[in-house]
Amino acid sequence: MDEKQISALVEDVVRGIKGKSGCCGKHKMTLAKARALTAIVEERAREMGVNAVIAVADAGGNPVSVQAMDKAYLASWDVALQKSYTVVALKMSTAKLAKLAAPGGSLYGIQFTNQGKIVIFGGGEPLMADGKIVGGLGVSGGTAEQDTALAEYGKQKFKEISEC
Repeated sequence: MDEKQISALVEDVVRGIKGKSGCCGKHKMTLAKARALTAIVEERAREMGVNAVIAVADAGGNPVSVQAMDKAYLASWDVALQKSYTVVALKMSTAKLAKLAAPGGSLYGIQFTNQGKIVIFGGGEPLMADGKIVGGLGVSGGTAEQDTALAEYGKQKFKEISEC
């Protein structure tokens, strides 16, 4: 998918949201928004040479969309999905959580809670609208630094997708 196709997809999503009941729906994660965000992050991952899995969860941490690029690691599926859950459950990025969960940190050992669903390394970002969490983005497939960069990029792009 090229930049023009991504722009068209985002524009279609925004137009569709605006046209419904006079409400933009920006406080709800929809499949259309999740797909648009996934396409944007996938394109950036391709540019970086990363074969990623991109997961988007709703405000309850439930999966809305999970997309695996060709040649992505099998293990990245679960990691991306759990990153999208973690950021919603703890209301912070997984990069920030990594610092708090390090030995001696105030959340040391947290990864052993919640049936092992908590991920303590970068690549997860909460998705916000008007200061409220509407979902979570999890990216896995590259280094922690690459995953973090992709998730941060996606978080910024989500603001454009969810604007009215």
